[in-house]
Amino acid sequence: MTGKPCVQTDTQLTLLFSREAIAARVRELAAQISRDYAGRGLVLVGVLKGAFVFLADLMRQLQVPVEVEFVRLASYGKGTTSTGHVRLIQDLEHDIAGRDVLIVEDMLDTGLTLHSLVQQLRARQPASLKVCVFLHKETRTLHPLSPDYVGFTGVEGFVVGYGIDYAEQYRHLPDIYRITQVT
Repeated sequence: MTGKPCVQTDTQLTLLFSREAIAARVRELAAQISRDYAGRGLVLVGVLKGAFVFLADLMRQLQVPVEVEFVRLASYGKGTTSTGHVRLIQDLEHDIAGRDVLIVEDMLDTGLTLHSLVQQLRARQPASLKVCVFLHKETRTLHPLSPDYVGFTGVEGFVVGYGIDYAEQYRHLPDIYRITQVT
């Protein structure tokens, strides 16, 4: 496999972040998180499905003990815009009360999904709760939420790759692309 995307005839992919740029940024984030949590354990809460690749790469670079939990939320369905309603599909398996928790999310877009998750997890009384997002679409954020760790900002349009999908397609791409419909 050459790493080149398989493009459907009705879509166009434009490279935004290469796998090399992604790997470098993940290493930087992991170093910062490791410094911030030095001497402490950390529970990573990955938001499925989009964040699983980012979480795996980040976790392997961390220099602190970690446990991993997953939640699955849905607000997009098969479209490119949020439905405005967040559904909890899969909850945490273990109690996080009194634990240091870091939510690992693929993207902060409008903030609806992440805001809902933060509120739910705060109610479970963790010792600390922070947020790490791979992509932050700052101009689209509607809910008051400021992530503690951010991979990349200034992203516009609908993106795919590195675990992020469009209608369950394109997750396998190792780079990040903007996807546009060709008419």
